[in-house]
Amino acid sequence: MWVMEYAWGWKSCGGKKPWIIDKEINPFVDKWEEEGQFPAHKVFKILGQAGFLGVDKPTEYGGMGLDFSYNVAVAEELGHIRCGGIPMAIGVQIGMTTPALTRFGSDELKKQFLVPTIAGDSVACLGISEAGAGSDVANIKTTAVRKGDEYIINGGKMWTTTGCQADWMCLLANTSKGPPHQNKSLICLPMNLPGIHIAKKIDKLGMRSSDTAQIFFEDVRVPSRNLIGEEGMGFTYQMLQFQEERLWGVATVLTPLENIIQETIDYTRQRKAFDQSILHNQAVHFRLAELATEVELLRSLLYRTLALYVEGNDVTKLASMAKLKAGRLAREVTDSCLQFWGGMGFTSEVLVSRFYRDLRLMSIGGGTDETMLSIICKYMETLPKK
Repeated sequence: MWVMEYAWGWKSCGGKKPWIIDKEINPFVDKWEEEGQFPAHKVFKILGQAGFLGVDKPTEYGGMGLDFSYNVAVAEELGHIRCGGIPMAIGVQIGMTTPALTRFGSDELKKQFLVPTIAGDSVACLGISEAGAGSDVANIKTTAVRKGDEYIINGGKMWTTTGCQADWMCLLANTSKGPPHQNKSLICLPMNLPGIHIAKKIDKLGMRSSDTAQIFFEDVRVPSRNLIGEEGMGFTYQMLQFQEERLWGVATVLTPLENIIQETIDYTRQRKAFDQSILHNQAVHFRLAELATEVELLRSLLYRTLALYVEGNDVTKLASMAKLKAGRLAREVTDSCLQFWGGMGFTSEVLVSRFYRDLRLMSIGGGTDETMLSIICKYMETLPKK
């Protein structure tokens, strides 16, 4: 992992947080949280120049050519950012919009969209969810009808991370009227085309520094050469992208949870009630020990899943288990720790309250807990037959 340590500015494996985060991101997080948006082009350009938007992408397109485990190493380090919204947006740029393009896109498409995304010159967003189709991806209604050498796109997308700032979208749309798992395609969609309307920036409970857009398409014309891979394979491609998205998500919660536990230890050690520190109470220090143990178990599950994935195995079941556990543990840790902060935990002045809001999304975004359970049951052959 010396590559990570060098490029992130670590000093002789001294365990210090990456200087990019300490210098270019954390000093401005409170401001960006208040404004409801971080400057994605500026931050992504800094990360792109450091090489971290294409860690596992081919060197011929500006990447490092490493395997996906290095992406997870980056995700863990991004956990030092003192909010959840920015790591999430970086994850969209790195591992949610580009895996299918990298694997199945034409050389022309990669040069047009992948190269500037890796360099940080373009901001990418993912167009999957709709007002009536979140985890139920097969039920999306947006269409891309082929006419000559163009697709004409109509419909809309919801919950689009960085959608207010994006230069292009990896769009999933119905390109035929066939079976729902075989009629979808992924298309690289420039966001400056006529007919694209950003309806609003959604006001969210958490992840406030990351803008989230509702977007509509009205007779948007895009060249048919912008199709990623084969027509009708979009659902399959997106399911493959989801595996990396979920593993990335798990990795990004580990460091925040550790930091929350440590900050809670520090606070309860100095905060006194009834003539002794809060930490002195067995219920408190035992509970913190339990939570720390759970975080380590989650890390072990992630690393096992990651090792199998890098070897080329199908990790759908394990990735779903890790995603499920991460969402539930994030709620458990933030809720328990916030309680030990007392009244201070109910303010916006401490890290635990921010992550109490931000990490709640882990059980919803990228596939709900209930969807993860259904996938796990399917692999266990306990899911009732239709």
